[in-house]
Amino acid sequence: MTELSRAAVERILKNAGAGRVSADAITTLSDLMEEYGTFLSKESKKMAEHAGRKTVRGADIKMAAEMFK
Repeated sequence: MTELSRAAVERILKNAGAGRVSADAITTLSDLMEEYGTFLSKESKKMAEHAGRKTVRGADIKMAAEMFK
């Protein structure tokens, strides 16, 4: 089940320079973005817990993204 709108994903592709975008490309990118977002969310939650917080902050997400570049 996709959480990202097809229109938003298509805009991302077009903003990256794609002139035309297939439905398959939108679905594929959406699936991958959601998979990566879920992974980063889980890692960010671990970082917040390690810092003794229940709240995930933007800095936690940035740190998780940097760790797995």
